[in-house]
Amino acid sequence: MRILMVGDIFGRLGRNLFCKRTRELKREKKIDVVVVNGENIAHGKGLTESTLNEILSGGADIITTGNHVWDQKGIEKLLEREPFLIRPANYPEGTTPGKGYCIYPHRAKNIGVINLLGRTFMPPIDCPFTRAEEIVKKIKRECDIILVDFHAEATSEKMVMGYFLDGKVNAVVGTHTHVQTADERILPQGTAYITDLGMTGSLNSIIGMQIEPIMKKFVTCLPAKFEPSEIPPCTYCALLIEIDDKTNLTTKVERIRIIEN
Repeated sequence: MRILMVGDIFGRLGRNLFCKRTRELKREKKIDVVVVNGENIAHGKGLTESTLNEILSGGADIITTGNHVWDQKGIEKLLEREPFLIRPANYPEGTTPGKGYCIYPHRAKNIGVINLLGRTFMPPIDCPFTRAEEIVKKIKRECDIILVDFHAEATSEKMVMGYFLDGKVNAVVGTHTHVQTADERILPQGTAYITDLGMTGSLNSIIGMQIEPIMKKFVTCLPAKFEPSEIPPCTYCALLIEIDDKTNLTTKVERIRIIEN
């Protein structure tokens, strides 16, 4: 089984590159399942029905989100309707629509995907470690493979989650910072790990946004309106995870970073 986990898709440029390159990668690398973080697909903030349909048609099978999941109107209906669109699981119990995990059937395998939100330098939210443990315990008998998207700011918090779940899940990948890290590896107990998948969007930007307004805000400390960058080249960031079909153990990881105009 080959699973591709794609970093935060940002805006129109990110959607376009994702659709183009994912089709090619699926053929070239014989990818079975594609998991993407889609919380920035609609103009950099949240997702809409049309942008969701675009990345689904472009090759996404499962869509995770993060702290921007609520930014667009109508997301509640999408979360309730789409079985493989998930939001962070550690929002307070009973206060949000949708689910924090899904189970995706592929051939004879069930793939569980869990979405969690970090707490360091992020808005207050329930403990991601407790919630991760609860969900893994709940779904492990149903699932052959379990993947975790930990949408968090601090590298230390992401590393703790990797070791916390090492040997209990097939992969823990970080999202949110939009900067790909070069620390992909298989942890001692067999879990694939990377601190951040990176971003799929405009390379010459500030994590997807136009450079000048953000530079102005940092230099002057005055408010500025941020808009997604529409300037190529673009970068496509992902992690390819290989899992043994007989043992369901993670055997290989490959970091992917493609840059093109």
